[in-house]
Amino acid sequence: MKTIFLSKRKEVHEFRVGQTIFRQGDLAKNVMYIQEGVVKLTVVNEAGKEAVVAILGPGDLLGEACLAGLSICKETATATTPAILFLIEKHEMARLLRADRDFSDQFIDYLLAQKVRIDEDLTDQLLNSSEKRLAHVLLRLAGSGAPGNSQKALPNISQEMLAEMVGTTRSRVNFFMNRF
Repeated sequence: MKTIFLSKRKEVHEFRVGQTIFRQGDLAKNVMYIQEGVVKLTVVNEAGKEAVVAILGPGDLLGEACLAGLSICKETATATTPAILFLIEKHEMARLLRADRDFSDQFIDYLLAQKVRIDEDLTDQLLNSSEKRLAHVLLRLAGSGAPGNSQKALPNISQEMLAEMVGTTRSRVNFFMNRF
């Protein structure tokens, strides 16, 4: 998929640490490919409580829900490390999916892999202890099981962010990290 984004990209954007890429409620009009860096997705409920719903890295996509008719962004995306993203407008992405069978197949594979990961996360949240959830998050961040990622370094993520991802407190994450 990277090759298509490199050859067909319309815009390249660079983001600093902490810079917002898009906000919950913004118009959903682009699909973005993360070339470099780490991006945090968060949602805020009506009471103002924020939750981290995903940490994405190189090779991941943002904004693909716009292709399914979503008109506004359901989450906020923030760069947690310096990041380089390739943007393709919604209509151009739709055209590419219709015109390029290989790209379409890769995109479907990506979406299916994301669905499996989300299902695993939900099952994990419902059935496993916070210690096991933390271990799973750390393995995913390290790229465990991903092709070509045998010794990937973990991105610099605070224990507070890990706690939000796991659904526990920072002190519990600290306790588990010391045990690991």
